[in-house]
Amino acid sequence: MRLLSTARFATTVALPRQMPPEGPPEVAFVGRSNSGKSTAINTLCERRRLAFASRTPGRTQALNFFALGPADTVSALLVDTPGYGYAKVPLGVKSGWDSLAGPYLRNRRSLKGVVVMLDIRRELTPADAAMLDWIDPSVGLLVLLTKSDKFGHEQRQKVRRAVVAALAAAFPGRGIEVIVFSANARLGLDETRARIEDWLAPEASAPDASEAGTRPLV
Repeated sequence: MRLLSTARFATTVALPRQMPPEGPPEVAFVGRSNSGKSTAINTLCERRRLAFASRTPGRTQALNFFALGPADTVSALLVDTPGYGYAKVPLGVKSGWDSLAGPYLRNRRSLKGVVVMLDIRRELTPADAAMLDWIDPSVGLLVLLTKSDKFGHEQRQKVRRAVVAALAAAFPGRGIEVIVFSANARLGLDETRARIEDWLAPEASAPDASEAGTRPLV
């Protein structure tokens, strides 16, 4: 059984003080509102309604944690972060993102990798670059060009090359992997699952992560 297929809801964090203790390795998903993040999480985990998309973009401003591993343990965690970059979100909501998701991405020691959703039709925007700058440089990065079924093969590869070049220019030496992805057309699923499970492998975790299965989540 794939590790991701064991995903189940664990907890929601709305305030920094509610954050689960450090321990099991974590992979976070980030993306602009309407980037296809919830659909990607559900497809990768083979769950129909694990992650939910708000009907109002930018409305959901909590971190949602999903546990992985056997039912009686927490071997690893996936973290669904709030959407960012939605123009109509009030300044107070944007400030909430800065005070919760931003510090999580910058300071979380258990965070091993971040999966970044970019709508292939938008390519890399200033908001995306600003979000990427929040992430601790030691954390692995994987960019998924979502909704890639909207383009033909040649156009997808053209956009991918442009995004790779833009990321290399903005973040020299960072080594950011870029995968053409579509949940609907099932493009890039195997490559994405493999990268996430590499990050969550026991040898990739902190020295004390072997105790993860016995630690309380909250």
